[in-house]
Amino acid sequence: MTCHGDDNKLSLDSIRDSLIRQEDTIIFNLIERIKFPTNPTLYKQPSSFNISGFSGSLFQYLFQETEALQSKVGRYISPEENPFFPNNLPDSIIPPTKCTPVLHSAAESVNVNEKILDVYINQMLPLFCTEADDIGNLATTAACDIQLLQALSRRIHYGKFVAEVKFRDCTNEYKQFILAQDRDALMKLLTFEAVEEMVKKRVAKKAGVFGQEVTLNDSAKEVKGKVDPSLVSRLYDEWIMPLTKLVEVEYLLRRLD
Repeated sequence: MTCHGDDNKLSLDSIRDSLIRQEDTIIFNLIERIKFPTNPTLYKQPSSFNISGFSGSLFQYLFQETEALQSKVGRYISPEENPFFPNNLPDSIIPPTKCTPVLHSAAESVNVNEKILDVYINQMLPLFCTEADDIGNLATTAACDIQLLQALSRRIHYGKFVAEVKFRDCTNEYKQFILAQDRDALMKLLTFEAVEEMVKKRVAKKAGVFGQEVTLNDSAKEVKGKVDPSLVSRLYDEWIMPLTKLVEVEYLLRRLD
């Protein structure tokens, strides 16, 4: 979804297909993360470990270093990717592709990763993971965190593409509320409760399927799945979809700049 051309037209169907595939990525990464406990030592500020010249948590340090490395090879050239720590990211050694931008230039100013990170550490992890420390697996836990957070961020910031195609399809209807900077009206216009209910049911069903223990013994007793489907549905209901709509509104408010 980085370029717009004859073979890559922006449409709700193409966006919907991408969002459905991203559900798989989020659920699989969530299953990987909940193998480990919450590991609060990882997020403690300042860190319990001596990190020269750094005053944040061990997780922040690992995440910033990861983003810096990924920035060097062009991750954040793509409008689908939004860094959690955007300050002082190194330039990419890979040049950007030559294509017509899909999004309005104001898209770069819309980044809700600070909210995502806060919700993730303080609400999501306690909901899905056992409360404990596993010092021997801090690095592995952080790696799982980063993959899951980046998947969540990509899904939520895809709201920019959703908002753009809706704006193109109904420009006059959206324009009046953008000019009035009416957040509530835009949010109401963007919200389709029937679609949201369908998404919640689909991700719950996927979680049940993906979280099964596969066995060749037909007589084996049914065992608890790796992730609670109702919690995955709740994840979308309380955080992913509301934050996505927040991104849509913030993008639209800037769409006529």
